[in-house]
Amino acid sequence: MVNSSNDDMIKCDVAIVGSGLGGLTVALHLARSRRVLLIAKRELTAGATNWAQGGIAAVLESGDSIQSHVQDTLAAGAGLCDEAVTRAIIGRSREAIEWLIDLGVPFTRDAATQRGFHLTREGGHSHRRILHAADATGRALHATLLQAVRSNPSIRILEHHTAIDLITSETISTVSSIGPARCFGLHVLDQQSGRVRTIAASQTVLATGGAGKVYPYTSNPDTATGDGVAMAWRAGCRVANMEFIQFHPTCLFHPHAKSFLVSEAVRGEGGLLVLPAAAGADAGQRFMPEHDPRAELAPRDIVARAIDFEMKKRGLDHVDLDISHQPAAFLQSHFPNILARCKELGIDITSQPIPVAPAAHYTCGGILTDMHGQADLDGLYAVGEVSYTGLHGANRLASNSLLECLVMGRAAAHHIDSQPAIVLETLPAWTASRGSEPDEAVVISNNLDELRHTMWEYVGIVRSTRGLNRAHRRIKLLQSEVIEYFQRFCVTRDLIELRNLLQVASLIVQSALARHESRGLHQSSDFPDTLPQALPTVLSPPGTVSESRLLWNKKSREPKPPAAVP
Repeated sequence: MVNSSNDDMIKCDVAIVGSGLGGLTVALHLARSRRVLLIAKRELTAGATNWAQGGIAAVLESGDSIQSHVQDTLAAGAGLCDEAVTRAIIGRSREAIEWLIDLGVPFTRDAATQRGFHLTREGGHSHRRILHAADATGRALHATLLQAVRSNPSIRILEHHTAIDLITSETISTVSSIGPARCFGLHVLDQQSGRVRTIAASQTVLATGGAGKVYPYTSNPDTATGDGVAMAWRAGCRVANMEFIQFHPTCLFHPHAKSFLVSEAVRGEGGLLVLPAAAGADAGQRFMPEHDPRAELAPRDIVARAIDFEMKKRGLDHVDLDISHQPAAFLQSHFPNILARCKELGIDITSQPIPVAPAAHYTCGGILTDMHGQADLDGLYAVGEVSYTGLHGANRLASNSLLECLVMGRAAAHHIDSQPAIVLETLPAWTASRGSEPDEAVVISNNLDELRHTMWEYVGIVRSTRGLNRAHRRIKLLQSEVIEYFQRFCVTRDLIELRNLLQVASLIVQSALARHESRGLHQSSDFPDTLPQALPTVLSPPGTVSESRLLWNKKSREPKPPAAVP
């Protein structure tokens, strides 16, 4: 178990922030040799992994190949995927799946043979290669790994603890002049007691997920507030490609269906996008063939833009996704959770279309890491959606995200296992904010609402330079108000999350303004063409010098050969 020197200080070998697939994978691989502390800001089941419906992309059938999966990923990434990274991660897909099977994840079996596994197909994939557990793959994965984590005596769990900031050599006067910049742990808010606790760790892993809550319409859970990216940026780490926000094309459109995703697998199994009754004489008409020859099986960014175009053109608030032509038994077998949730809301998908609209879904950019998951600071790693490895490029291929969590989680654990333990006996206490209670909590909720609607209006599916500049000005004003509020009052979870969302929103806008072209998920009305050379957008925090151990040289931004995945 992890040792604790007192109530407000915890020492461990490895502190993992986030309890999704990335964090749990790192924890389980390290528990044999390290004392692990797993930190979750809500209960362990509240993250995005538990919500994932589709599955894991992996090359498992004889007609498929690593090369085919790589090519599909590169095509979706619109020239910005790092091919060596892509090949390394996809090349480890079978190993990752075998590890999950050994843990007991109940993947759906092939109905015909009951021996092999059923593989489905999603947009952008040329083969059936999506391994799934019905339409609740994330829930099955998460439950299995959580059971293993909870039963492991080397893993200590802290729920309802919100990470505030990393502790680095720059903030510790006794070590600031010794060696390269390093992370020594972090400060966290104990939400039950209101105390800020100090976590001393030899290595810290950020597995905090994405930042979908920066938008008012999102498929993400409430935990997706960009915490890891914001903390790493404040600590001096570079971020990359933050402008590429994937909008899932088919989020259930219903006033009582908060953030419910209609899996891409529905289109993979024959679901058709059609115009709704509000379209008048055109109701029931398919529109995707007019936008892309792959129709409903086009990559997500193309489908999302097509839906956005049709909605704006016709003044619609949603379109319909119709899979009612499939037998009811088929729908019950393949999509039991979608069928049940829709039925609760009065929608019978066996005879009615599903109303859907785009929603912010996945953050393709993040903290710049190498192929070990290591960020710019020694002792700091990032795994999963919070990171930028080069796999997703300008648009993530469906079901590659869970694969990245598994492969990079294992790679980070192996690298951490090879590092010496450096845990300081004393670390500075939290002093950044005063102890008085907030006098107007409504300030937080009002600023959050303004931020999210600003992002939706000006930094959505299609952008303009004028709109981005307007968003930039508003975000700066909101940041100044929140910084003052942060310094005056004691911290709360809502205040921490708002601070982080504002920082991430600023990075998204800065990245979007820096890209003078349209590519992948970033579509600009002022720069509709695609430049001949594809380069990532890499941002460095002011006043910091990031050493180029990573995939991108900070001067040329040309790709470097990555280290081999262990």
